[in-house]
Amino acid sequence: MNSNTKSVSGQIVDIINRTISGGTVFILNGRIDHIEKNSRTDGPYILPGFTDAHIHIESSMLVPYEFARLALPHGTVSTVSDPHEIANVSGVEGVKYMLENARDARLKFHFGAPSCVPATGFETAGAEIDSQAIEELMARDDIFYLSEMMNYPGVLFKDPEVMRKLEVARLSGKPIDGHAPGLRGEEARLYASHGITTDHECFTLEEALDKISCGMKILIREGSAARNYDALHPLLGTHPKSCMLCSDDMHPDELMLGHINRLVARSIALGYDLFDVLEAACVHPVMHYSLRSGLLREGDPADFIVVNNLVDFVVQNTFIDGECVAENGRCTIPDKTHSIINRFADRQIKPSDFQLKAEGTNIRVIDAHDGQLVTSESIQPALIENGLALPDPARDILKIAVVNRYNEAPPATAFIRNFGIRRGAIASSVAHDSHNIIVVGTDDRFLAEAVNLVMENKGGLSAVDDSNSMALGLPVAGLMSNLDGQSVGRAYAEIDRKAKEMGSSLRAPFMSLSFMALLVIPQLKLSDKGLFDGAGFRFSPVFV
Repeated sequence: MNSNTKSVSGQIVDIINRTISGGTVFILNGRIDHIEKNSRTDGPYILPGFTDAHIHIESSMLVPYEFARLALPHGTVSTVSDPHEIANVSGVEGVKYMLENARDARLKFHFGAPSCVPATGFETAGAEIDSQAIEELMARDDIFYLSEMMNYPGVLFKDPEVMRKLEVARLSGKPIDGHAPGLRGEEARLYASHGITTDHECFTLEEALDKISCGMKILIREGSAARNYDALHPLLGTHPKSCMLCSDDMHPDELMLGHINRLVARSIALGYDLFDVLEAACVHPVMHYSLRSGLLREGDPADFIVVNNLVDFVVQNTFIDGECVAENGRCTIPDKTHSIINRFADRQIKPSDFQLKAEGTNIRVIDAHDGQLVTSESIQPALIENGLALPDPARDILKIAVVNRYNEAPPATAFIRNFGIRRGAIASSVAHDSHNIIVVGTDDRFLAEAVNLVMENKGGLSAVDDSNSMALGLPVAGLMSNLDGQSVGRAYAEIDRKAKEMGSSLRAPFMSLSFMALLVIPQLKLSDKGLFDGAGFRFSPVFV
């Protein structure tokens, strides 16, 4: 045997052949040289590492390298990552930043070419990625797919630029990701017919089954804001070959606690077949996207994990290319400093900028729903004083505004329910997908203070009330910190706690806030240009 050969012994979980047996994995030059089986029935379990089948790394508020340092100890060896958050701020330069930062991270990031930058023409983004740029990106070996096609109306109505992007992807031979919340029936079939192969936006089982009938794979999502696992997990029993697991968006405090491993343990606890669950968590993403990750086969890259048992899935070791990169909850890759890329036209905002002249006695209100990206709409009597429409915290009707971070322009202002803040405001430059500054609060003074605090930090989160002000700076594109994950996770937990002390009952108030500007998710959202009806794809007046 070669003197450079390394070995790991235990119970080998062969997901593809659906067997478990004692054995030893022999590693040479970063690959699995061979596997010797034996009759032993003791020892830890060795299996392929987990893959998050759809995630925006930026939403962890960490650069890829620091994301890896938190995720590797949980057995995540690879991701399918859409960099469209930073692309909406910095365009192709932002995508290249993510590729470069991920280069030494050991975790195998598989980035896509962002298909919708900007996501719509009804908002101001910091950049545009057209079909020519998509063609250049898709030609790269380190771009693995066309990221989620959010502009499903553009697909259905055959918008020429959308059609060019889809054609480029098809000619490249790389998969196309979908994003079509609520799309059903003939429209879903037409959408899928353009080569769109997945959807992670299903929030009912019926919708997921409809899309499976169209030939699409369903990514069961459980993130920090959108939590669809409870609705969709029956697919693991009825349609296991059509499922993958993903987080989509995960904040750093939750990533400190676990990742895909938690969904695997949760699924096993519900009684689903072990191999069906592990196929969704480990095998299907690698096969569907042609990832570089190994699947514990001879000749594969030696990417695998060692776990205590097949119930809890507590990860003891994570191996990437044969190197142990995490052991007993501690990542072994070294500290590193990170460069900063950003685009921010900071300025001072005044309380009067948020004043809303009453143009009627009733207002159209965004109704936020905990754990969902979708919202609904309600019509409420306006609280009017001195000719101005005001927030009414007693009825949990707060003012929401979006401030253009790229150019000087008046804020767009509207009203929202279910955030629960009794006094104060929270703001964020993480506001999908254009990442202008979004703020919600109980009066104009607090709104201005919260926005200005984000401006001063060149991006980030803020929470202000009468007692104190708090900020978490995100200087990398206004989306990510350049600090280590543990520090960011603790800081995020603190500002999240502050928002909840101010009255918010939402599980993740900042994450929920960030999606209130996501126009492609129905029903009612707010861009820097105004209140938007995502179902009808048109602006709506605030006053009714």
